[in-house]
Amino acid sequence: MRFIALLPLLCAFVAFILSLLCIFAGSKIGYLENASILTLNTSMLGEFSVNTSSSSGGSSWLSSIEGDIQGDINGLINDVAKSLNIHDFYSAHLLDYCEGYYTPSPVSNATSQPSKNVTSCSNHTAFFTFDPTAILQSELKPGTNLSELKWPSAIEDAIAAVETASKVMFVLYCIGVGFAGLASIGALVGFFAGGGLSAALNIMLDLMAFLSLGIASAIVTATSVKVVNAINEYGGDIGVAAYQGSTFLGMTWAATILMLVAAVGWLIDCCIGRKKNASKLGEK
Repeated sequence: MRFIALLPLLCAFVAFILSLLCIFAGSKIGYLENASILTLNTSMLGEFSVNTSSSSGGSSWLSSIEGDIQGDINGLINDVAKSLNIHDFYSAHLLDYCEGYYTPSPVSNATSQPSKNVTSCSNHTAFFTFDPTAILQSELKPGTNLSELKWPSAIEDAIAAVETASKVMFVLYCIGVGFAGLASIGALVGFFAGGGLSAALNIMLDLMAFLSLGIASAIVTATSVKVVNAINEYGGDIGVAAYQGSTFLGMTWAATILMLVAAVGWLIDCCIGRKKNASKLGEK
């Protein structure tokens, strides 16, 4: 047994599991919902605020009246937003999206924080592209159009700009998972069998998995940043916000780094094996 191969074996296996979880996160209601690529928060869609900041010489009673008016208007708009027939959030995953409501409410307070309550997920689709414009328009009650809510076209432009990259990302994840699985099997074989050939083969498998997962991770990081920034920049005025999935990014980059560690582990094993063979030849 090559006990030094235990580290690459564990790294490759964990990377294989993590990369699989990245692909199948959100595949059913409540399954790794926190591992979404990004989350679109539409719980405040339609809300606006009235600028009631008084001048430096304004009286306190006037500010109080203006504050009451602002509160009444915002409360009314919140009622309108709830009647739009849309969900509070939409979580984008690699194969689908999930939707639901924040409980106990979308707004945090001193006693509670909102948590996701997923109600449904879309069908699994290879080369899935998250299109919030189409999703929201399909859920709005009849007679209501996103244009009436001043939905920014810049958000749709950002989604269209990363569509091709999203498809490439899916292919790379599939390739990365395949090589990570082969690397796990190769590491298991190499753990029991000696020889520089098995170490060299495992190095190749680990590097292929590392490159595939690394490029996929870079693409998903860049595309999610672009889409989230576009939504927050252009959708803030109508009460729409987006957040990156830190859990997903942590999982995908962890899998990438683990495959690199596995390759380095096999490289060290290969070097140690050569030194041992050289020392045996020297003794003879």
